[in-house]
Order: sequence, then structure tokens, then C-alpha cells
Amino acid sequence: MQQRFETFTVLIAKISRSIRRIKAEEMSEFHLKGPHVSCLYYLTQLGPLTAGQLCDRCEEDKAAVSRSLEYLEQNGYVTRPDKRYRGPLTLTEKGQETGRAIAGKIDRLVEAASEGLTPEQRQVMYDALTCISGHLERLAVPQKS
Repeated sequence: MQQRFETFTVLIAKISRSIRRIKAEEMSEFHLKGPHVSCLYYLTQLGPLTAGQLCDRCEEDKAAVSRSLEYLEQNGYVTRPDKRYRGPLTLTEKGQETGRAIAGKIDRLVEAASEGLTPEQRQVMYDALTCISGHLERLAVPQKS
């Protein structure tokens, strides 16, 4: 049991560090950070979204998404008709162009990361990760006495 725990936690930590490093390297040409990339990616894939919807998609807190959106708006990537939190954000032409480039990079990286896996193996991996994530989220919630 101890070996499974060590293997699991080490591999998950290595994957997380690698993802952060790859995001930083691959996105440096755009002068964007991880949360900026996530916001642009989801707006590119899903169309106009509110800040709240982006929080849910990006798995980031409200403050982090708010800071990212402020940066993206000030640098001409997104617009919102009203400045309220609930207003939908729309990509500008610059945002659309950058979002497509980011999505292309992400597609290539995901494909390279799963190289050598059959579609069936990939599905089993995602199913297992989804199951484990759900269990860990439930365990992470403080239990009521």
C-alpha cells in the first residue's frame, strides 16, 4: 500500500510540475501566464463566457480569474460590454488569433504526451483519473462531526 501511495503521489506531482513548466515555456512567446492561457483557451473553445463560468472551467478562484481577465482586457485580448462580473467576455481579433494558436499548441502537446497509448488505453486512463479526482475531492472536504 505504501508503494502505491508513493508512486501515485510522485507521478502526479511530476506531471503537475511538467505541465506548469511546459505552459510557461510554450506560452512565453505570447507573454501570457497559465491562468491567462486557460481563460483564452476556454473562450476560444466555448465562445463568450462570464467570469463565473471561467472560474468553473479553469478551476481557479474568483480573484485569480479576475486578475487574468483584467490583464487580458487591458492587453486587447477580450472585451466585455459591461464591466460587471456577470457580463459575457468576448475575444477580440487578437484574442481569437492567440486563442487558436494556443489551442493548436495544446492539441499537439496532449497528442505528444499520450504517444504510444491506444485509444482504449487513453480512455481507461481518463476514466481512472476522473474517478480518483472525484474521490479525492470528496475526501478533501472537511467532514462534519
